[in-house]
Amino acid sequence: MVTVEVVGEDTYEIDLSALGPDPTYADLVAAVDYSPHEVSVLVDDTPVPEDRQVETDHVRILRLIKGG
Repeated sequence: MVTVEVVGEDTYEIDLSALGPDPTYADLVAAVDYSPHEVSVLVDDTPVPEDRQVETDHVRILRLIKGG
């Protein structure tokens, strides 16, 4: 299980085995209904590449805000 905290919103518990073999951070983002293009994934407050395999039990997702 991985705790996924969407900053300022909800927290989710995601079962990695449900995401298939070798889940990535992009898989976690998709599991909470976001696109990798609209968020940054943080592990220990450091951004991680979305294509990296998940190797932690707590992730923070920061939504990127665009204005115009």
